[in-house]
Amino acid sequence: MVQLYNLHPFGSQRVVPCKQEPAHFCCGQDVLFVASTAASCRVEVFAVRDQGRCEPLGSFATLGPVLRMAHSSAGDYLVTIEGKNKATFLRAYTNWRCTSAGSSRVCVRMVGHKMEESYSETLKEQMSVVEMPLSDPPLCISCCPVNGDLLVGCKNKLVVFCLKYLVMNQNLTVLDFERSLILHIDNLIPSEVAFCARHIAITTELDVLILKLELVQQSADRTEQCAQGVGAPEKTVDEDESPSTHTLQLELDEFIICQKPVELLGEESKLCEIPITLESTELPTEDTKCFQVQYLLFRRFTPDQSPFGFCEETKLHSVQLLPVYQTACEETENKRELLSLFCFFSLPHVGYLYSIGKLVEVISTYQYSEKSEQAVLTPQFLHVITSENLQCFTVRCSAAAARDEDPYIDTTVKACPPVTLDVCTLRMQLFIGPRAICHFKNHIILLTKADTEDITERRKPTRRMLSRKADSIKSRTNSESEPGWNLYIINTVSTIQLYREMVDYSRTYGNVKTESCIHLLSEAHLLIRAAIMDPHFLKSDEKEELLRAFRESCAFLGDCYSRFDTKDYHLALPYYRMSGLSMTEVLKRLVSEGDEIQTYEKGLIFYLTHSLNEDLNEELSKESGHKVLQIFYLADPMQLPHVLCSPCMRNVCPLTAVKYLQKVEKMMPSVVLTLTKAFLALKMGDLIMYEHEMDSYKETILACGFIGQPRLLRQPKGGIVLPTEFAVHLKEMQPGLLVAATVALHENSKIDLEEADTFFKMLCSNSENTIPQLLVDFWEALIVVCSQEEILQELLLRLTSQYVWRISKKQLPGTKPLKTTEDLINSCNHFGLIFPWVTSIMSIGCSSYKDYHEDISRLQSLLCSQSINVASALPVLEPLAEADSVGLTVHVLCNTRLGKYEEAIDQLLLRCPDAAVLYAQHELKGDKQALWWNKLLPELCKRTRLTGNDCPVLISSLKAETLSVVAMELELRDFVTLLPEDGTAAFFLPHVLHCSQRKLLT
Repeated sequence: MVQLYNLHPFGSQRVVPCKQEPAHFCCGQDVLFVASTAASCRVEVFAVRDQGRCEPLGSFATLGPVLRMAHSSAGDYLVTIEGKNKATFLRAYTNWRCTSAGSSRVCVRMVGHKMEESYSETLKEQMSVVEMPLSDPPLCISCCPVNGDLLVGCKNKLVVFCLKYLVMNQNLTVLDFERSLILHIDNLIPSEVAFCARHIAITTELDVLILKLELVQQSADRTEQCAQGVGAPEKTVDEDESPSTHTLQLELDEFIICQKPVELLGEESKLCEIPITLESTELPTEDTKCFQVQYLLFRRFTPDQSPFGFCEETKLHSVQLLPVYQTACEETENKRELLSLFCFFSLPHVGYLYSIGKLVEVISTYQYSEKSEQAVLTPQFLHVITSENLQCFTVRCSAAAARDEDPYIDTTVKACPPVTLDVCTLRMQLFIGPRAICHFKNHIILLTKADTEDITERRKPTRRMLSRKADSIKSRTNSESEPGWNLYIINTVSTIQLYREMVDYSRTYGNVKTESCIHLLSEAHLLIRAAIMDPHFLKSDEKEELLRAFRESCAFLGDCYSRFDTKDYHLALPYYRMSGLSMTEVLKRLVSEGDEIQTYEKGLIFYLTHSLNEDLNEELSKESGHKVLQIFYLADPMQLPHVLCSPCMRNVCPLTAVKYLQKVEKMMPSVVLTLTKAFLALKMGDLIMYEHEMDSYKETILACGFIGQPRLLRQPKGGIVLPTEFAVHLKEMQPGLLVAATVALHENSKIDLEEADTFFKMLCSNSENTIPQLLVDFWEALIVVCSQEEILQELLLRLTSQYVWRISKKQLPGTKPLKTTEDLINSCNHFGLIFPWVTSIMSIGCSSYKDYHEDISRLQSLLCSQSINVASALPVLEPLAEADSVGLTVHVLCNTRLGKYEEAIDQLLLRCPDAAVLYAQHELKGDKQALWWNKLLPELCKRTRLTGNDCPVLISSLKAETLSVVAMELELRDFVTLLPEDGTAAFFLPHVLHCSQRKLLT
């Protein structure tokens, strides 16, 4: 892997026309602040224009020499730590832009000072200096880039000042600060701090601690706790503690006290034994926020950790928190949504980049070729200065942020280079004596200060690798007394320009198919991705060009993963999809015309396989389709049947396709291949070949063969799924095979019920509201094998509805059903044996339904089984009137299944008394037998008495069956009690004698 790409991220350089030697400098939104050395105690302000041109805006005096300075983009204020008379002061300069308009008026006030209206009116035209007194000298400062709050590091404490916007009147808003929170940290002297979105990074000479201030729900019982804060867990040795636990505790104490190298991430970082106490200093209001501390990272280094051996000057520097915002979010400060946060810090010879989010982890480690002086992190690069070089390293922030934004980015649809991608150096630019560096937008500000013996070396052309502009030379006359220093603004090249250079450079590795080509193209991709994630992207003049470059970089990466033999070959698919290229365009990029010996790597095969297997609207030309056949025949011949079934291959020559399949069949025959050949034979109109292929396997095997390739029967076209010529032919010639194949597809989750409905309706050219018989055949066949209760009930309900509709409307099936009722009863228990009493009812007066006997018997068979949920079927059965025999059987069956036996008996006695006893014999068993004497006997006696001898059926039912059953089951006394008082003794006497004799025998 190449570690140094000698690219050109740095463009032209210009010298900042400073009047005095710079001591400190920082960048604003579009300006550069330069604080001079102790002699003048002034800050010069320069406007930064295109290509790094600097124009003086003005200057203002400070109380004393500036020791530290920082600018906040939120609020546009400058904060400084200044020294005077061995004391240090913290000051914030607001409304400083008035100095560029020529105003020299300055207002100095204390933080939190209440301004009178008359006094505040003058603030419109003058700069305000806000004094912020502290009980301890300030050591370091940091401004939050998200909300403008200020963090000040002092010995054993950190102080948070909240930025306030005071609306004085309609035309004036004044900035102010409120000291809101103090973090007391024992035995810690911060050398640098970083502050962003309530995350705090602190470094001492060899320690790093990263914290987060978490908002908690404020309540009466927690107010005191929040005010005091949450410290690190205290370690005490209980008297009853076991010796082993005590020893382990001492070892841990020793581990920390002895300052061995340690890295504690997440929850473990609480073990760092750096207690923190929070002190809220806000005036209590309804909106008072309550915080607690969450430890995120603790890392301790030792002086001998340098790879270059022991170094007395080993200490940390350049701590920085870098926010990354949601892609394409608005630039307005209060609308930007934070997506990811990263922390960078560095030792002299190695730098560390951590991701600070749900998971705290190190992303990259940077090894420097020589001792570093300072480093600055940007979303795209890490810039590091050493004693002689300005170095530019790649970073992985955009890769990590992309995964934070979309955790499912690494799929067959989207991809991003990995966070673990090796870092590399893009450039090592020679400078004499770099001392300090900062960065904003596309500019790097670099302070160089050469030693006396280096001044002559500076004038040598070989030591100057960047061009200097003419206006820069003029400015050198202002600093003749100080020839050893310069403040440069180095203009970094545009993202597009550097991207183009990376792409061109990658071609030197492309021919040898090395991982270096993928690596460099991945760097180019991340470069563009970082630019797109920048909040300024929506307003960028390069927006469309960046989007084109993004798609192009995806295409280049797709080419690499397709052409190279790499373990990550599957990434060809998502990168090509992100590129927006069609299959035809991809084939033109990768396949050489007329090259018969070309080899095809797994990446291309993976891309083509997935693309062809999906329902794309693209149709390949005849030539492109032929090329695809060649590729798969050489690389993966078993895929040819599936490839030919793709809708993308509609234009391929069937005869050519059959020839390829015949070659494959000699090596690896399969039922899917045979079905595909039959499919192509139909396309060619060769019925002899079709029949030959279909006779190769039994029908059951052919049905299962469609599971391997459902698109033999149905294919997408124009956004809808249509039956194929194969399906149409089967419908006419082998409907049983078609139904069996569809059942197999459903049971293997290749088609659902709704899709099957549409398939058969389209196949049979039926309207939405008409059910073709072939679909009914499918439902009946599916019931036989279906094991899912929910689907089974749906099928039973659909069949019941269809049978009822046909019977009530007297509609015959469009085609002959594939199975008879008897076939269905014999094949599964969801169709039950029809009860004798049902048959008895149907044998009487049912001539009007003789043509619909099959539908009637199927409906009765369903209701005679125990499978269907009768309660849900009742609304469907309503069209069948109870007056005729069909309706009577259905309603009696429903009442029986619902346990309404008495209603069923009444219906039978009223409509078909001949079947009453048959019904009783079949249904009134076990715990239902009492209905013989409680219900049936009284009803028969009652109805016989009313009709007299005019109803011989009732009399025979009463005498032959009912009385015999009751006499057998009841005691004599109970039996006699049931007999009617007005009956004929001769009629009942034989049954009374039978009952008494049975009692004597027992």
